[in-house]
Amino acid sequence: MRTFIRTIILSAAIFTMAAVSADAQPGRRFYVDAGWQFNGTVGNDFATSGNGWGAYLEGGYYVLPRVAVGLFGSFNTNNDYIPRRTYVGTDGSALTTDLVNSIYQIPFGATLRYRSSYKVFQPYVQAKVGANYAEEYSYTHTMAAVDDQWGFYISPEIGFTWHPFRKSNFGFQLAAYYSYATNRSEAFGLNGINNVGFKLGVSF
Repeated sequence: MRTFIRTIILSAAIFTMAAVSADAQPGRRFYVDAGWQFNGTVGNDFATSGNGWGAYLEGGYYVLPRVAVGLFGSFNTNNDYIPRRTYVGTDGSALTTDLVNSIYQIPFGATLRYRSSYKVFQPYVQAKVGANYAEEYSYTHTMAAVDDQWGFYISPEIGFTWHPFRKSNFGFQLAAYYSYATNRSEAFGLNGINNVGFKLGVSF
């Protein structure tokens, strides 16, 4: 009888420990995040307005319960409308028109993420490193000037993912970021591109 009771107690203890351990697991070791991105360019005189013409996609794998490596890609378009004015060329010619200045960017590369918790609510900090392809446009009613180049890209980010459904890896993501790209355009007076923004999306 005592042996039977001991067996039951030992089995209950093992079951309890296994349940606690299972509850502490971070779930799936990989993640995929995607959504809408709002971006503003700062520190330049070409296109300074913040615009919501952007999106992002990223994914990673937790090599440790709190540390993940992965890949990312995104795009942003920032437009500035310049009211009608007269521009005088070096040869004395003049052009009166309104125009739109635009910066289009596609950064992509690798990520390193650290999450402070792997429960339902997961705050994290993340670093991104990669390349940035950029195009600059200046549109008028009759013509457009264009320049494009590649640059090095780096971006720190802070945010969180929230997984409200206990038996699902589906959740929501909110994050804010700063980024710097080394893209330079003599034609449009750009010496690097600074970006600040936030993103709102879903997590799987």
